[in-house]
Amino acid sequence: MKGLMMDDYPLTMITILERVAKYFANHEIVTRRPDRTLHRYTYGEFYRRSHKLASALVKAGIKPGDRVATLMWNSYSHLEAYFGIPITGAVMHTLNLRLSPQDLAYIINHAEDRFIILEDVLLPLFEQVKNQINVEKVIVVPFSGKPVPGEYIDYEQFLATGDESFSYPKIAETDAAAMCYTSGTTGRPKGVLYSHRSLMLHSFGLALPDSIGISMYDTLMPVVPMFHVNAWCIPYVAVMVGAKMVMPGPYLDPASLVDLFEKEQVTLSAGVPTIWAGIIDLLDQNPGKFKFAPNLRLVVGGAAVPEAIIRRFDKHGITVIHAWGMTETTPLGTVARIKPEHLTESEDRKYQIRATQGLPVPFVEARVVDGEGNVVPEDGKTFGELQVRGPWIAAQYYKGENTGKWTEDGWFRTEDVAVVEPGGYIRLVDRTKDVIKSGGEWISSVQLENALMGHPAVKEAAVIAVYDPKWQERPLAAVVLREGMTATPDELREFLAPKFAKWWLPDYFVFVEQLPKTSTGKIAKVQLREMFKDWKPENN
Repeated sequence: MKGLMMDDYPLTMITILERVAKYFANHEIVTRRPDRTLHRYTYGEFYRRSHKLASALVKAGIKPGDRVATLMWNSYSHLEAYFGIPITGAVMHTLNLRLSPQDLAYIINHAEDRFIILEDVLLPLFEQVKNQINVEKVIVVPFSGKPVPGEYIDYEQFLATGDESFSYPKIAETDAAAMCYTSGTTGRPKGVLYSHRSLMLHSFGLALPDSIGISMYDTLMPVVPMFHVNAWCIPYVAVMVGAKMVMPGPYLDPASLVDLFEKEQVTLSAGVPTIWAGIIDLLDQNPGKFKFAPNLRLVVGGAAVPEAIIRRFDKHGITVIHAWGMTETTPLGTVARIKPEHLTESEDRKYQIRATQGLPVPFVEARVVDGEGNVVPEDGKTFGELQVRGPWIAAQYYKGENTGKWTEDGWFRTEDVAVVEPGGYIRLVDRTKDVIKSGGEWISSVQLENALMGHPAVKEAAVIAVYDPKWQERPLAAVVLREGMTATPDELREFLAPKFAKWWLPDYFVFVEQLPKTSTGKIAKVQLREMFKDWKPENN
């Protein structure tokens, strides 16, 4: 017997776009422009402009399934593209503006983008790739306020060709809505194609109180770029619940972000650990100077956040929420929330839990599997690969590439090495390519890095394997010190000693001015390994 529900009601972006216009038309969207002034308008205006964009795209020849790329910062016009493109049945393809011109050209051609919408401040980057790609129309947003060069289509003039009374086509919830490419750290970037259904279910998952807990009372500021896994889908949730949005534009330095936190009374933001490390340094240097919203929460993902960072933010009354995900998981997979039965445990234990990747959110299943294919016990010690499945987890890559990332029984292989702690909390200990294999035993570079970050003189740290004639691999720690502070290898080794077995401790420490970063702000260990590929013990 089947249920008697309206099961054919589609989960598409059209529904949440109509809802925000009906109930939250007066709620604000604020964007910092290149000249640092603030652009303000409402969801009502956003709705009308998104409709005009959709209408203009259809009049210009865009058809369902076509890819329309965006090359833009976090801004009101990018939000218009987030909805104006997929409500036509086309696919919004966000381009990572931090990629090399060669990688950008490859991705645009591989996705077969027909149109590109970009901001004028990014024209210098686009002009490095325009002769390597084949797109039909280039639409330029006058983000800086300057006239758009005549060889390109002015975004505002393009909108003027559209109608506010855009008539939605019939869109199935399983139709593609958006596309992102992986960072390509282990080969060519691969395309992940999100459906309307997966994005809408993911939005519900983000909004749950035991997850990130987003509501209409929030003021959201996605610091994570809108070109990186759809800003972790925060823009979709904002529209779904009608929350005020604050867009930082091109200014992601600590002072600029803190200024917006204070001026707009932001209650929730999201970004990678390197962003928050800079902000906590600024707050520590200026205790009590800034007046933030009393319930400010910071979602941290993209890399493990050191426990020391969580503790430092707590001292300023700011709550860090640790989450994990990937491009292939839309991205939310797990969130570190303390279960009620663990609230009575020691403060140290609660911080340990908050520094894990946490528990899978509803509808995401997770397992950690060892080399023999067995699910590991909840002992916090046994290493294995984290595998996931669920309604917003990719089932394959665009054009069917790299099918080896899925198990025979349908789980996605994350290539993250993890342990499961008592209570079911998942803790990532490394990437399979980054774990250090010394004398047949595994050493977690992530755990060493996070512990080093707890030293008062350490600003950043990265641990990699270097060749050792006896043990095959031994850990080397590359350390960035805080300005005006000093530390010696012996001092750092002594700091780590109480936390780890002796054979885990790095044999070598090197002090560098900065660590190489990927296009998404993570530490680029591929480059770091290249820097120290010829390392010899006598170098230290």
